[in-house]
Amino acid sequence: MISLTLSRIADVLGGTLVLRGADSADTVVSGTVDTDSRLIGPGDIFVAKPGEHADGHDFIPAAMERGAVLAIVERRVDAAITQIVVPGAVHALADLARFVVREVRSRGALQIVGITGSNGKTTTKNMLALILEAEDETVAPQASFNNDVGAPLTMLRVTERTRYLVSEFGASAPGEIARLAGLVHPDVGVVLMVGMAHAGGFGGIESTFVEKSQLIHAVRPGGVAVLNADDPRVAAMAGIAAERGATVRWFGRGSAAEVRAEDVEVTPEGTRFRAIIDGDVFPVVLRVLGEHHVMNALAAIAAATSLGIGPEACLERLETMELAERWRMQPMGSDRVRIINDAYNASPDSMAAALRTLAQITGPDQRTVAVLGAMSELGEYAGEEHDRVGLLAVRLRIQRIVVIGSAARRLYLSAISEGSWDGEAVFFETADDAYEYLMSELRDGDRVLVKSSNSAGLRHLGDRLGESFS
Repeated sequence: MISLTLSRIADVLGGTLVLRGADSADTVVSGTVDTDSRLIGPGDIFVAKPGEHADGHDFIPAAMERGAVLAIVERRVDAAITQIVVPGAVHALADLARFVVREVRSRGALQIVGITGSNGKTTTKNMLALILEAEDETVAPQASFNNDVGAPLTMLRVTERTRYLVSEFGASAPGEIARLAGLVHPDVGVVLMVGMAHAGGFGGIESTFVEKSQLIHAVRPGGVAVLNADDPRVAAMAGIAAERGATVRWFGRGSAAEVRAEDVEVTPEGTRFRAIIDGDVFPVVLRVLGEHHVMNALAAIAAATSLGIGPEACLERLETMELAERWRMQPMGSDRVRIINDAYNASPDSMAAALRTLAQITGPDQRTVAVLGAMSELGEYAGEEHDRVGLLAVRLRIQRIVVIGSAARRLYLSAISEGSWDGEAVFFETADDAYEYLMSELRDGDRVLVKSSNSAGLRHLGDRLGESFS
């Protein structure tokens, strides 16, 4: 974080400053801000956020032991650390993030990119960060820090020297993207797609469109909206960009896109394609597994080139990326039995993309095995969307469909009714039971996809299988 006096922070937060020890109102702090006491280091600021299962105020002694010099609290604590008492810790995080980003922006050349979409946010964020980090100091979210807590924590890592801030904006309820993007008003807003992820929380895909479009509403006047030309709902956001005085930069697979891909070829080693960037043609070999990552790469290129970075530099850096993120299309195991662990997140769109990739990378003498769990946050659409995945798995001729958990049982029943009734599809209540089955069932040449939402916990099953066949 930038250097600020204790009194300035208290003013920004509208809080009460409670001094301890030798501290005064003019004492300057500049450490990292965090809500996890385990991540606190010397000189850092600890935010005591009450949680669903634990109260951050109980961890103030642990934060002090690790070197915290300031605690932002909702109630005064009997501890030898300076505190700022605020009405709400999460609101305080947002207020401090807004102030810090505005200060840095006013002092220098900070440029901000915001990314949202039903799928692909984290991969696109990582791709763009890889490009930007080679240019200058870049701050980007760790893992999927894209909510009311994670997004401000990322913003608060900005310093006086930061040139680029990449913010990822997720949403589990209406209004979240407007609130988070409104903290920074990005120079570039990237919308990847509007799909069924989290549709249960919004009441359907049209409501999801309204939520995702809030990023374009928040783009600074004169900024850039990077939009998916292949998604009609995203393309419709061009009108919002025009209202904001923002330029539209299109990416996609169709001829209308300024940044597009042609001749895409998926292999077990990665994806080859021709990138056409503002009329120039470049051969590309992405080592990240999955055809769907081509669109993420195009979005990252469109955003980076809108910031003035040349296409050659973008592509050279992207070609060095081997893994989008842990548990996202992560190759494990060995050539004998290849495990693809993609069980950090799942939506109908990402589930379909992963199944298609499995089919594409499996040779004629190899066998496809899909280990599938539930897709969360679909609300009333959960049943029919799990049905669709079961149908797709059969129509892609996935040879073994292993379904885990009662929340995914509809997927299993759908696969059976579509024709996988002779042992091709099996169901297990627990990952342990599925593991025992797979250890006896898998054989040389198998290509195994493990895919589910994070809540299903199958990423650990993927790790376990990867170790067993490494």
